Amino acid sequence: MTLRFIGTTSEHGNCPTLYEVVETGDILVQGERETDPEHLAQLRDVKESETFVVIPRELLTRFAPKE
Repeated sequence: MTLRFIGTTSEHGNCPTLYEVVETGDILVQGERETDPEHLAQLRDVKESETFVVIPRELLTRFAPKE
């Protein structure tokens, strides 16, 4: 599958970054892994294959697709 760079609010190649999976329109999010035990304990229905990343609100408001 092909990724299309959408945008980032970071400098010098650091995350967070948004990408689109061209063939499906899905959004791929790159960011720092959430490790706070209190936050992780509050998450629901987590599959073994899933992970969670922290994304600054500014990144989403500037670059997330509006559709």
